[in-house]
Amino acid sequence: MMRASIVVIGDEILGGFVRDTNSGWIAGRLHAMGVPLDRIVTVPDDCGAIDDALTGELARSRPRVLLTSGGIGSTPDDVTVAAVAATLGLGLRVEPEIDARITRALQWTIAQGAEITPEHERAMRKMALVPEGARLLASTGGIAPGIVVDVERGCHHEGGVTIVILPGVPSELKRIVTEGIEPALLVGHGAPLHVAEARHGYPESTLSPVLDRLVAEFPDLHVGSYPDLECVIRLKGPRDRVEQAMKLVRDFIANLDADPSSQRLRAAWTARWQ
Repeated sequence: MMRASIVVIGDEILGGFVRDTNSGWIAGRLHAMGVPLDRIVTVPDDCGAIDDALTGELARSRPRVLLTSGGIGSTPDDVTVAAVAATLGLGLRVEPEIDARITRALQWTIAQGAEITPEHERAMRKMALVPEGARLLASTGGIAPGIVVDVERGCHHEGGVTIVILPGVPSELKRIVTEGIEPALLVGHGAPLHVAEARHGYPESTLSPVLDRLVAEFPDLHVGSYPDLECVIRLKGPRDRVEQAMKLVRDFIANLDADPSSQRLRAAWTARWQ
């Protein structure tokens, strides 16, 4: 089964200046298509750190889609493309489609009355560099497309990996994922899981007996419990197995609800949170 990894790149994220919303959004899209996500790794804008992260993910089970987010702009700290190429032992080349988009962007800037210096243009043209052998995903609008590099014939072959280099700007990233990555790489290559949830107002440990039973009797399911004022139990797996297991959970909660001592515990737990 195809699996996925995400490498998030950016000093501003590690410094707490920007919140990473991209990886959580991508995780939701992958889950909906049934492509398991193994890792989300965040590294600084540093070629060595990016290489460490990429090397680690390339060593995981295959086939795999490896998505990077951030670090592909025009400033000196945008080193992702060069780092990916270096990790794979590839050179860089000018991608004509991206270069044409940059030309149009520069022409628009001049039309607004702004001056384009040689240094400005040189920085912009940097964004047209891609690893040798890379291809672009189909997408519309924007300067930054999805840059794809296939390793060992890519993610649709056993033993292959496809690296997709994505921008960090959320609107651009989402456009590329939905218009390019999903139809070209993901649709039809996953096994979507059925998800069911039960909520209760007891301390998380109160449900431990039934959770232990689920782990023993339903080893094929993902069983998660998440404490809060209202705790959530979430089960993932084949529909019939999830529903069978969830009935045990709901029956256990119903028995608690009917017991006076459990009712007092629930009231005390609620008061403690408040």
